[in-house]
Amino acid sequence: MEPHLKSLNETQYCPLWHDQDVRPSPGTPLVRDEKCELLIVGGGFTGLWAALQAKERKPDVDVILIESTFIGDGASGRTGGFLVDNLAHGDTNSEYHFPNETERINTLGRQNFKELIESLSRYKINARYENVGSMQIATREHHIDQLREHFEAKQKTGSDVIWFDQNELREKVNSPIYRAGVWNRNRGGIVDPARLCWELKRVLLSLGIRIFESTPMLNLKPKGTGMITTCPNGAIKSEKILIATNAFRSPLSQIRKSTIPVWDYQIATEPLSASQMASIGWKERMGLSSHDNMFHYYRLTQDNRITWGGGGSVCYYFGSRTDQGVADPQDRFEQLSKTFFETFPQLEGIRFTHRWGGIIASSTRFCMVPGVAYDNRVAWSVGYTGLGVGASRFGARVGLELLGYQPSDILNLQFVKKKALNWPPEPVRWFGVTMSRHALAKADANNGKTGPWLKLMDRLNLGFAC
Repeated sequence: MEPHLKSLNETQYCPLWHDQDVRPSPGTPLVRDEKCELLIVGGGFTGLWAALQAKERKPDVDVILIESTFIGDGASGRTGGFLVDNLAHGDTNSEYHFPNETERINTLGRQNFKELIESLSRYKINARYENVGSMQIATREHHIDQLREHFEAKQKTGSDVIWFDQNELREKVNSPIYRAGVWNRNRGGIVDPARLCWELKRVLLSLGIRIFESTPMLNLKPKGTGMITTCPNGAIKSEKILIATNAFRSPLSQIRKSTIPVWDYQIATEPLSASQMASIGWKERMGLSSHDNMFHYYRLTQDNRITWGGGGSVCYYFGSRTDQGVADPQDRFEQLSKTFFETFPQLEGIRFTHRWGGIIASSTRFCMVPGVAYDNRVAWSVGYTGLGVGASRFGARVGLELLGYQPSDILNLQFVKKKALNWPPEPVRWFGVTMSRHALAKADANNGKTGPWLKLMDRLNLGFAC
């Protein structure tokens, strides 16, 4: 058996983050009719941050939060835990979709990041945050010039960035495939995403917010000046609703058309020994990602495991599937293991302990999509396209302001007002996304040279499709 396959032999299918003694017991489900001022649907980052900010903006607001399974079970508890201040997937994407708003969006991103970190301190939230920044790595020759341009652009804006050539980089993190890197030291870090969810849950309960787990939303409809949300064992009457289901199916067609669920998969190693850590370096513990189109992202945990995700494992399934039937594909994990050992061959023989899948909600503009319905009684923020750890807090703010909770001038931004292009129906949707994914992988293997399909996608500004 090949070494990279042998290392997967004893993995359990479970997000590493969920396999912790501090995991709280699931809360009780809704068992009777209830009423409140604000109902929040979804117990991930957006819903949790929305509940907290609602209480901060209006301390006497009566809030109920419902979650279909348990808090942190969805995308929020399955991420890599990379926390960045980016809201719109970079300046190029921002400038195309929201002309002349890039500087303001970047300012809002930095403000959101600062306020998020302040909230961790204020509420004594132990999310295992490490202020280590993030590093992009060139693993192919044609990446070097691209990264250099990125580095010089960031320098001009005053960002705390450091350039590493091949030898310098391998002194920092030792891999034979590394060519160059850019470390952005002050605009990001890593967290334990499940702990962040569970700690937010603790804070919300202390503030008097009612949380019902194992309580899916079946449908919603207007009634009088408010809304009625039906659940399996009761109904909730509310004045307003904030939907924070992200990629999971919503009864609102506007949400279903604006996002698609893209599956991503990760594996995690056993804790590295002192000699294994010495063989790779990585003393500064920054979050790492390759500069490929189909990029890998990886980081260290506090007990010195490595989580490894992305790359060619990313996949969209026909019909926007979110069921467990596609959650555990062996070939995806085998591919991840193979690329892991290509990056760190000195770790051959290490064992992977956990494997898992999760869903990225991707929009056609590759960033948050807010919206309102039912005469502004229902709002949502979805579609973070991989930036949800940080951007979800800002999305929660937008959703609350759309519902009338201390609205500000951010509601005048095209970033908020402009409707996203809907994804096409099947089979065009599957064909387009799959063609793009294969074309991106082919470009990675062909020194960055793009073919006709990617050139067309670039002209339509849809070149980032997973």
